[in-house]
Amino acid sequence: MPRGALSAAGVAAVLSIALTSCSSSSGPAPSAGGAASGKPLVVGVTSDPDTLFPWKATQFQAVNVLQNLYGTLTEFDKDLNVVPGLAESWQTSDDGKKLTLKLRQGVTFADGSAFDSKDVKSSLDKIMDEKTAAVARASLSSVKSVEAPDPGTVVLELTGPDAALPANLATVNMAMLSSDDTEEKLNTTPNGTGPFKLKNRVASQSITLARNDAYWGEKSKAPAVEFRVIPDESSIVSAMQSGNVQLAVFNDPLVAQTAQGGGTITVTKTPQLNYHVLQLNAQHGDLKDVNVRLAIQCAIDRKQVLDTAALGEGEVTGPITAPLFKSDPSKRPCPARDLAKAAEYLGKAGKSGGVTVKTIVSQGEYATSVNEAQNLKAQLAEAKINLDLEVLESGAFVDRWVAADFDAAVALNGGRPDPDGSYGRYFTSKGNLNKVAGYSSPELDKLFAEGKATTDQAARKAIYDQVSAELEENAPWIWLFSGYTYTATTAGVQGFVPMASGSLQFLRTTSAG
Repeated sequence: MPRGALSAAGVAAVLSIALTSCSSSSGPAPSAGGAASGKPLVVGVTSDPDTLFPWKATQFQAVNVLQNLYGTLTEFDKDLNVVPGLAESWQTSDDGKKLTLKLRQGVTFADGSAFDSKDVKSSLDKIMDEKTAAVARASLSSVKSVEAPDPGTVVLELTGPDAALPANLATVNMAMLSSDDTEEKLNTTPNGTGPFKLKNRVASQSITLARNDAYWGEKSKAPAVEFRVIPDESSIVSAMQSGNVQLAVFNDPLVAQTAQGGGTITVTKTPQLNYHVLQLNAQHGDLKDVNVRLAIQCAIDRKQVLDTAALGEGEVTGPITAPLFKSDPSKRPCPARDLAKAAEYLGKAGKSGGVTVKTIVSQGEYATSVNEAQNLKAQLAEAKINLDLEVLESGAFVDRWVAADFDAAVALNGGRPDPDGSYGRYFTSKGNLNKVAGYSSPELDKLFAEGKATTDQAARKAIYDQVSAELEENAPWIWLFSGYTYTATTAGVQGFVPMASGSLQFLRTTSAG
């Protein structure tokens, strides 16, 4: 994609492709020759992956590593179109109740074993099994059964049309695993079909991937990629200036300005689908009352949070950030900060004297978190709402977050091209992350079901506008802003393509010089 721009047409293709066949000609081209040469690439990161098991990965750094080790049935290209991955083509039946996938031949796992339909059926069945606790289980809610009639074919029997399914299959949380592997084994020895294999890991220091010369697609340009853990982004800049790191993706615009100011580092700015949010757990204490949640919503000036934490680099957002379904942030109970309205809502809740909300904050996963939290605390204090902040390192934050062990959480959540993939797992009553979201309703269940079953783009937009309105009017979360990533590279680095999804999948096309 053109750097710094998101292709709306590309996202539209996610939908138009959903209920039609797909030809393998649009997929990544197979390598015509042997392995490429080149220098190892060192990528600076601020945290270590908290898991190496792709079905449970929610931390950004874990996802970034795992998407280079594992393959998925479909993939996103640079413009976020859905293209073939391990499935070289797929066809939906006329009634939308059957999806038939033809698998790519000659694919092997990192351990040399062959990939076929048995592995796909095993993977999808396990993801759908509640006991697995896979974070993408809700994305397969339309799947009644998975059949493998022959080694190269998989048939998904559906409850009805599912416009979001091809895009949902492209996430690393839907990685295809060998039917012989276990979570325990893969957490120490990943075994995927991706462009890289695990070479070495030193806990809290580095994780090194080696080129997978048996990869079915174009072989990676770099013989190895090392993710080097350096606790803060400013220190990563120093490492790049000294030649020890060649690539990094920053969240903090001030750090990006510093990096570019030195003259030896090139910085590319890319708008993101992800969103900064104050998550409220509507199952906890005072937050059970919608009036308390609305008081918090009305007491926050989102532009002030953006200006304070991210130098104004971004835009105030509603729940849905995907361009074709984008929420209008002016259509919320308090589009601008309104302390009088906040006081009125607290009065309705019988809390005119104020409330305290215990709030967890991640330090290390993204750079602006603590500044956001401190600004939110200062603003809310003026409305007699006390955010009691608990700053945690990234892994501890994720553990508490997944367990829904918080009243509120200051978070950066990944966005997707399709709203169902972004929110179906959170805000439906059977969503596997509904405990984390802390909120669902019969109306949302109905709307999400309609959104999946509808293939017309305009009709889907109208449905998700209703989803957005339902979320804003009940304030389970307080959506703040969407920002940018800043990809920094040193001289000689070529071929990396930043994506609006934040994906680092194009490390496979990157050379270090």
